[in-house]
Amino acid sequence: MASNSVRRPTITIRKSSPLTHPHGTQHAGPVKLSLVIPVFNEEDSLDGFLLRIRQVFEQETLVELELVFVNDGSSDTTLERLLNCQQSDSRIRIVDLSRNFGKEAALSAGLQTATGQIVVPIDVDLQDPPEVILQMIERWREGFEVVLGHRISRRNDSWAKQTSAGWFYRLHNKIAEQALPENVGDFRLMDRCVVDALLTLPESRRFMKGLFAWVGFRTTQVEYERPERAAGQSKFNGWRLWNFALEGITSFSTEPLRIWTYLGALVSLVSFAFAMFIVVRTLIHGVDMPGYASLMVAVTFLGGLQLIGIGVLGEYLGRTYIEAKRRPVFLVRRIYESKD
Repeated sequence: MASNSVRRPTITIRKSSPLTHPHGTQHAGPVKLSLVIPVFNEEDSLDGFLLRIRQVFEQETLVELELVFVNDGSSDTTLERLLNCQQSDSRIRIVDLSRNFGKEAALSAGLQTATGQIVVPIDVDLQDPPEVILQMIERWREGFEVVLGHRISRRNDSWAKQTSAGWFYRLHNKIAEQALPENVGDFRLMDRCVVDALLTLPESRRFMKGLFAWVGFRTTQVEYERPERAAGQSKFNGWRLWNFALEGITSFSTEPLRIWTYLGALVSLVSFAFAMFIVVRTLIHGVDMPGYASLMVAVTFLGGLQLIGIGVLGEYLGRTYIEAKRRPVFLVRRIYESKD
């Protein structure tokens, strides 16, 4: 385990409005909190994370803590380190998946295993500071059922990631039925009723940010400054983020299909207008020698549009095919309890 000399980054937390939800149920007294922690090759991050969790919650006598680690097919010593940590910390439960199913599936496995009255998904890299959870619990006690962790800025992200994230949120929220809150990830507090609602959703391809927003419930947020990653490396590269964005858009909107209907109508209208122009010009000026360059441009342009349209249609057909097979979202190899 890491020593007590681990340096803790400076964290800025901003409280949201102190107003209590007028129709919520206020909660007082002890509460069981489940942290759902997906891990994939995070052997270098575990010790610092567990040390920080102990420091944050050691004085919280009203919070009973449960740590649900989901090992998403790690190929390093992540599982072995978790098992060693479990020997000295009975609050740790380990869900070992049969292979790498991806973070969305790992989150689903953790939510299914968690037993707390309130549940918080959190990454082990400490970019989402555990101190913020205490602020979330305060808002939950005021009657809110979902408390979002809202990032004040993305200054630690690259320019490309900041720009692409901004475009994704603008596009998604314009065409999807349910908008996603900007600069909000999976880090949030959810009441048991919210978790139970999420577990009833039957999708095999799961875009958790969209599902979190879709179920609704009484929602507020706390703001915080996101520090740099404490250890390890991010598993999301540009290609995975691109596919993640496509997953989000196609999961919660059929607008791309409708757009191609409009585009097809527009191209047909332009083609008809051009045909009328050719007829009128021929009647006035006679027949001239046709050029093949304009013909090839038109053919390749329309061919490209058709291929893109087929690709969009194929994306939705592929999702339908996968959902129709009704395969489970994940498979659990074993759940390690502290007594094991």
